[in-house]
Amino acid sequence: MLGSVLKVHLFILPSTSHQVSSMGDRGTSNHSAMTDFLLIGFRVHPKLCIFIFLLFLLIYAMIILGNVGMVAIIITDPQLNTPMYFFLGNLSFIDLFYSSVIAPKAMTILWSESKSISFAGCVAQLFLFVLFVVTEGFLLAAMAYDRFIAICNPLLYSVQMSMRLCTQLVAGSYFCGCISSVLQTSITFTLSFCASRAVDHFYCDTRPLQRLSCSDLYIHKVASFFLSSIIILPTITVIIVSYVYILSTVLNIHSTEGRKKAFSTCSSHLGVVSVLYGAGFFVYLTPDRFPELSKVASVCYSLVTPMLNPLIYSLRNKDVKEALKKLLEKKHTIFY
Repeated sequence: MLGSVLKVHLFILPSTSHQVSSMGDRGTSNHSAMTDFLLIGFRVHPKLCIFIFLLFLLIYAMIILGNVGMVAIIITDPQLNTPMYFFLGNLSFIDLFYSSVIAPKAMTILWSESKSISFAGCVAQLFLFVLFVVTEGFLLAAMAYDRFIAICNPLLYSVQMSMRLCTQLVAGSYFCGCISSVLQTSITFTLSFCASRAVDHFYCDTRPLQRLSCSDLYIHKVASFFLSSIIILPTITVIIVSYVYILSTVLNIHSTEGRKKAFSTCSSHLGVVSVLYGAGFFVYLTPDRFPELSKVASVCYSLVTPMLNPLIYSLRNKDVKEALKKLLEKKHTIFY
């Protein structure tokens, strides 16, 4: 009788042990599923993913080369120690970092089969991206104000645009970026997410994350819209008002050469503003039923704009070209 009981016990024990092990594995799997997101990326043929990866790699290399080069030129050349180039150096710094928040992870999901991003990684990516993008928006408004003073009040430019004011404007831009980033990230990640964690994008952004939520989105969407309005309206207003005054002043310049010079100093800034805000409005104002178009527009303002900014300012700016020439000549002298 005792032998029979032992046999039954020994027969049941491995099965029970296996069941516990399976439950442990399932618990781990569920925990992983509940803490990780999957970045879908682009819905294209796998062979096309390689092409997109190489394109992203080329763009990111140009971003690093262009923006690091721009910062180096501005720091090393004393003649570029002016408010305009102080703002431009900070613009290059921001472009370098906010593209770095997006590009490496986007290239990883394009190249490898692993498309997961941890919950903490997703929070950090959204936080840093919003921080740098909003900071850039306020910085572009400060640059528009700088051009307004330079063209409309040239005699008072050195007095009004002191280095102290420039530093305060840049610090204020970062402060506004940080506050908006904290609020936007908090609003997004207070949502309750459903079982599916597949983010239909190549980085963690507010709209694709909202699509995964089981919560009532009305309050969150109103809060996000209100926050975006607080950010966008002041910056757009400053830029538009500044350029209305600039245009009025330039049209009153009788000299063709003077008018051309005034327009050339503003055209670069206007180009950057147009690309950034144009792509941004397209991403956040297009209906949710066109996610692939939103992804293409996201590439424009998250990667293409940081790549174009140093090219626009270097190719259209005589001072930057002269500084680059001197820097290259100095390097050539050192090596030879």
